[in-house]
Amino acid sequence: MSDLHPPKREIFDVPAMTNTDNKGFVRPVDRYEETAFGLYMSRTADHPRFSHLESWLLPALGLRANIFHFVDGHRTGQRLYLDIGRFQGPDDDGRWHAEDWYLDLVDVPGRPLELIDVDELFDAHAASLLSTAECEEAVHIARRALVGAAEHDHDIQKWLDTASGGRVSWLDD
Repeated sequence: MSDLHPPKREIFDVPAMTNTDNKGFVRPVDRYEETAFGLYMSRTADHPRFSHLESWLLPALGLRANIFHFVDGHRTGQRLYLDIGRFQGPDDDGRWHAEDWYLDLVDVPGRPLELIDVDELFDAHAASLLSTAECEEAVHIARRALVGAAEHDHDIQKWLDTASGGRVSWLDD
């Protein structure tokens, strides 16, 4: 059995320029950019394995695309890490919200996307942490991204740009 936990929820408070993680830690954000298709965030990270985090919340795709700027020796080759779930915003206070539904996709350029944490999705469903409809939607989102990337020569970035309706850009672009 996986490490069972409720869905991870985060708040992206654009007016306050903060990001509140699933454990309640509030971190300052260097940059937010709101677009017609989502929200971009860039912030430093106080984590032993990475020093900076970039994220795009893409509500219509059911994805949060991340680039973790890893320190030497950690996850070499990984480009994007995609969380599957419910992403929405802004609310009446200008905040965006993320709910992670366990499934993740890992992008290593030149290789097909890797789907991980399927066991966590099943365990969460068995523990009534996610409904059957939410689990089905998570699988549908993962399938759409896997097929989309494959149709773009396994280039998830090309598919994200096409499917989102805009440029999903990063600091190193």
